[in-house]
Amino acid sequence: MTQSSSTVEPDVFVRYLERTRWFGGKGRPFTVTDVRRIGELPGSGPSEDGNGLWVVIDLVEVTYGDGPGGSEIYQVPLALYTDPETRLDHAFVGWWEEPGFGWVHAYDALHDREAMGLWLRAFAAAADEAGGNRTDLDSGLAFHRLAGHDLDLDTHSTLFSGEQSNSSVAFGEDSLMKVFRKITPGVNPDIQVHDVLTRTGSEHIAALYGWLDWVDEAADEGRGTTMQLAMLQQFLRTASDGWDLAVTSARNLFTEADLHAHEAGGDFAAESARLGEALREVHEVLAENFPAERRGADAAAALADAMTARLDDALEVVPDLAPYADTLRATYDRVRALPGLDVQQVHGDLHLGQTLRTSLGWKIVDFEGEPAKPLADRLLPDSPWRDVAGMLRSFDYAPRVVERSFAQDDVEGAPQRAYRADEWAHRNSNHFLAAYAGGEVSDEDRVLLDAYVADKVVYETVYETRNRPAWVDIPLAAVARMGHA
Repeated sequence: MTQSSSTVEPDVFVRYLERTRWFGGKGRPFTVTDVRRIGELPGSGPSEDGNGLWVVIDLVEVTYGDGPGGSEIYQVPLALYTDPETRLDHAFVGWWEEPGFGWVHAYDALHDREAMGLWLRAFAAAADEAGGNRTDLDSGLAFHRLAGHDLDLDTHSTLFSGEQSNSSVAFGEDSLMKVFRKITPGVNPDIQVHDVLTRTGSEHIAALYGWLDWVDEAADEGRGTTMQLAMLQQFLRTASDGWDLAVTSARNLFTEADLHAHEAGGDFAAESARLGEALREVHEVLAENFPAERRGADAAAALADAMTARLDDALEVVPDLAPYADTLRATYDRVRALPGLDVQQVHGDLHLGQTLRTSLGWKIVDFEGEPAKPLADRLLPDSPWRDVAGMLRSFDYAPRVVERSFAQDDVEGAPQRAYRADEWAHRNSNHFLAAYAGGEVSDEDRVLLDAYVADKVVYETVYETRNRPAWVDIPLAAVARMGHA
């Protein structure tokens, strides 16, 4: 089928988006200004008797009416049925008349195991094509496969419920498909980076099996623009979430009052060191396979200016930052004095929640970069110390979260818990950093790391103020410690 504008009433998608976890515009005034049908899954199509499986992909344009304004495009895969499917009532989107066919009941296709089977079979079929690429000539939907893994076509799908910005579907214990909900024209770094790391044999990621994209031929003045829609990768079913492991370790320490961190049974330091080694190896591969360069003093000054500007903006949102503003500016000024800095492809949004511990070691996931940044910015080279700083802040957060969980039941134990939190954070941060750096951190790198940590803390104060005000004391306490370091 060819792409076309939809005849669906926009309000249908407005009501649908408002109740999803992954729509980023909740709380903002918006209208649906366009719905475009870009294609249907191979092997599907409308059936007069209503028994056929018809799965389509719509791109829904949302335009905001508040101060920031702007628009976004969201991907909405739909399973269309002539008759109601009660098994999918929880995923009902709406019902409308499809031109030339009749009335259909529409459901979010990711909740429909029959519909998801079409994605899996399409990826499998692509492996048989030249170069592992299979493009539907009518719609332009293109399935791409990497060699080396045969998909299990006899398994069924399970939609994950916890994600917010995207949607992930597991196919048994074999593979995992991430469907990108907010679509930005151009290459998605999650696919791009996983492709390189998979082809080079990195042991620290979930291997990429394939991806789905579509070319908007009319975009970019007729030159066409690629929209990357989904990626299929290895499913690390038995993996443990890095954040959960860290929190468990910190909680164990808090309950063993007579032991130091290195004596506690749940000591996490060895895992922190292994994670530091894993990140170093990933950065090395990325530096070898993506543009990497040494930039001069102008780049260092521009970085310091950007950090200072973010601080100035944060001070308007978080007045409690004011006593520490001079210390933070001094930290950024040291970056301004550097002769230059090294930049390369990085993760861009690294923390413990972006790591998984498997029986074979640590895996790093979700290379999309910081979701709030424009795609063009997420594709730019950056200092690897940004990733290191993100992990160090995560090591500080884990014991502070545990500390808070004890606060109401044991007020008198607060000083001891604060000491334990510091002990856990310092021990694990130091082991991680030493393993990553392979020894001592140079003076220049220390200046950069301190600045990236400070920049991350400033961001955290704004985030917590806007989303979890009761937690803002965690980053504010970190800023206070910087002033006494």
